[in-house]
Amino acid sequence: MRSKKSPIEYLAFLSIKYRVDADKFFQATLSAVENHRSNCGCLSIECRSRQKENVVLLITRGEKVVAQFTIPTEFLQTRNNPIDDIRNTNMLFRRLIKKDRSSHSVQVKDLRIGMKNVNLKAEVVEIAEPTLVVTRFGNYASVANALISDETGKIKLCLWNEQISSISVGDNIQIENARIYAFRGERQVRVGKNGALRTYRNLVAN
Repeated sequence: MRSKKSPIEYLAFLSIKYRVDADKFFQATLSAVENHRSNCGCLSIECRSRQKENVVLLITRGEKVVAQFTIPTEFLQTRNNPIDDIRNTNMLFRRLIKKDRSSHSVQVKDLRIGMKNVNLKAEVVEIAEPTLVVTRFGNYASVANALISDETGKIKLCLWNEQISSISVGDNIQIENARIYAFRGERQVRVGKNGALRTYRNLVAN
């Protein structure tokens, strides 16, 4: 691995670090070159100088300088988004994206049906009485819906078997690698076999 990143690799790294969409970041870069300055998420991009073969970009976050570097103008003339290409084809960047997603907790208000690999911290508001159901594999299982909330809203959490007894009303819980489903017109969080459901108390103990 090279010790020094290319400008394109560095932009890809910044898009991951500051959680900005690669396409929006690329378009914001083009806009900064044309209009001197642009914004993308929490980042501001300024074109400090423009020559025939290179442009100098200054990237800031608030009053803090994030980076200043020279980038080839040919980078701005590519048909495909080179930032996205680097993120998708470079194994290191794929690992960084996966790590970033797994470490970032979302809020209830941001949950959308179809989302995967969701991490969420919430409080258990109520837990319904379990019911016995027959699964599609012909097995019996206990299932119960819990209502969980954070400062942005509430959502139902589907609990299966031993998950039901693992949490109680009033617990602060951390959910990892969950999915968001639609059930009877409502959003619902489900934690599968590859996910995790823990209370804060258990997190400290472990």
